[in-house]
Amino acid sequence: MSAPEKERTQSVGELLGDVTRDMSTLFRQEIDLAKAELREEATQAGKAGGMLGGAALAGFLTVLFVSYAAWWGLSNVMDQGWAALIVAAVWAVVTAILLAVGRNKLRQFRGVLPRTQQTARQVPNALRGR
Repeated sequence: MSAPEKERTQSVGELLGDVTRDMSTLFRQEIDLAKAELREEATQAGKAGGMLGGAALAGFLTVLFVSYAAWWGLSNVMDQGWAALIVAAVWAVVTAILLAVGRNKLRQFRGVLPRTQQTARQVPNALRGR
């Protein structure tokens, strides 16, 4: 029996069974594809995170050695203790500026959270029809 003849002779129950089986296969394949994509994305994110961690370490070491060089350079024209204090003061100013900017950014994020919490509290009531 050829495929067109088979389609004409199948019952509604057999057709629904075929559709259900095909849909089930399609959903399984989509889930497998999503899992594979997520694995690949996680691997790439892990590699990127490792690279960023390495860059942070390299940046820290750069700042450390530049600070030592500035300290030693200043110690050629003044006492070593004062040179170290000047380099530390420069880093204290940089720290204060970064702290102030970071706190301002954090305050901006806090402005969003109360509204999010409020709407999250309303979701159960909306589901109940209130």
